Amino acid sequence: MGKLDGKVALITGAGQGVGQGVAFALAKEGASIAVVGRTESKLVDTCKEIVDRGGRAEPVLADVSDGDSITAAVDRTVELFGGVDILVNNASLNPLGNILDLTPEKLAAGLESGPVATLRTMQACYPSMKARGGGAIINMVSSVAVRWDASGYGGYAAVKESVRALTRAAACEWGVDGIRVLAVAPHASSPGLQRWADARPEEAAAFVASIPMRRIGDCENDIGTAVAFLVGPDAGYLTGATIPLDGGQSRWG
Repeated sequence: MGKLDGKVALITGAGQGVGQGVAFALAKEGASIAVVGRTESKLVDTCKEIVDRGGRAEPVLADVSDGDSITAAVDRTVELFGGVDILVNNASLNPLGNILDLTPEKLAAGLESGPVATLRTMQACYPSMKARGGGAIINMVSSVAVRWDASGYGGYAAVKESVRALTRAAACEWGVDGIRVLAVAPHASSPGLQRWADARPEEAAAFVASIPMRRIGDCENDIGTAVAFLVGPDAGYLTGATIPLDGGQSRWG
């Protein structure tokens, strides 16, 4: 018996990286997974792996930058599984660059796929969660906003801090409905992190050296397993918080 038996989880950006790791971990605990993303082949591969492990999953194509696509993805999840109990907002575009190089268009794209998409997806899932007696939402953020050197990360931090603000507000407003909302700031060996490490190898090496545990987290075993706990019954009194899953590197406060 898994701690998430009978639950339905919608996970965006679940075709690879952190989203995929979370999907694997939640499925292991018994949740049915709507594997949401833009690339069908990646979604199908993730679903196949879950099914091969004995879980239940279905691919759901969606672009989180498109409001109608988000609505359709939530509707499809309800059609497939009967409702939504768990939402993981993982997919987003994260604009990098110094302030003089950060165009309004790049920032707008990040905001559209980050806080705006988070707002839309939470709103779309809210009726189902309320009807089912509650739920849990995880919004993926980043410790980039509390970096020792914010140079080149202004747009990225603006996107993720906006998501954190929405997380806290939703937790306060929806607690009465039994809906918990948390932000998780992971360091994980995802394709996105690998692209950054390839582009900035010296900075990446210094980054890993600054982690007390001296390693980057595994998407499933470190990040996904922790998320499975956070959305499960054992964390039932925890809401409105930002949880750093980063080996002790960041300093929140």
